[in-house]
Amino acid sequence: MKTPHFYAVIIGSEILNGRRDDKHFVFIRDALLERGHTLFSSFIIKDDPLLIHNTFSMIKNDPDGVMFSFGGIGSTPDDLTRQIAADVFSDGILVPHPSFHSHIIERFGEAAYPHRVHMAELPKHSGLLHNVVNNMSGFYLEGRYFFMPGFPEMAHPMVEEALERFYSKSQPLYRFTLIANTSENTLIDVMHRLDSRVDFSSLPMMNGGNPTVEISVASTEMILSQSSLQLFIDELEEKMISYTII
Repeated sequence: MKTPHFYAVIIGSEILNGRRDDKHFVFIRDALLERGHTLFSSFIIKDDPLLIHNTFSMIKNDPDGVMFSFGGIGSTPDDLTRQIAADVFSDGILVPHPSFHSHIIERFGEAAYPHRVHMAELPKHSGLLHNVVNNMSGFYLEGRYFFMPGFPEMAHPMVEEALERFYSKSQPLYRFTLIANTSENTLIDVMHRLDSRVDFSSLPMMNGGNPTVEISVASTEMILSQSSLQLFIDELEEKMISYTII
């Protein structure tokens, strides 16, 4: 894996139909930023088996993919994530995880049967993520696919645990930004000359009715970031267009 591509998959029809508000996107975005990472993509999807399967499969096909999946790991019929995770990332077979099974029995006793105990049935070779609320674990596979409950108070500490264990450090990213008093159309030729390794964005804006554009370049190589910004500066100065570096 060169640079991890972090995906958030938020599973919940109740978010899409307005019964609940999503609280995961902002949390995982900020948790990654604190460690020098950024989200590659985020999805909010309904509790649909084919949709979940296809979303997981797409991420599996990314050789640099790292996934945080929220929701669907309980014991009710609409909790689909454990089986689909086994189908996509393993051999399709769920097996009781000994430690998790013990935790369920310890907490619920006879009330663990016949339903709650199924929460311990996980894809083969799953590791556990600690649930600080009730010890009903999340799980992970290969140190890159993480599955958590939908409840933020349970899931968010699991995200922190996973990041600290597997992705606590990143390469520093050197970002430089300027705002130019012109439309982005003026700078398209420069944009085409940028090195493919540069993370680049162009954000058009209006300032008092006049077009402006925010240009941002970033790279793990400081010299490459600086030289990329200089391309825009040279073009702006040649055309006598004012700009501000921020």
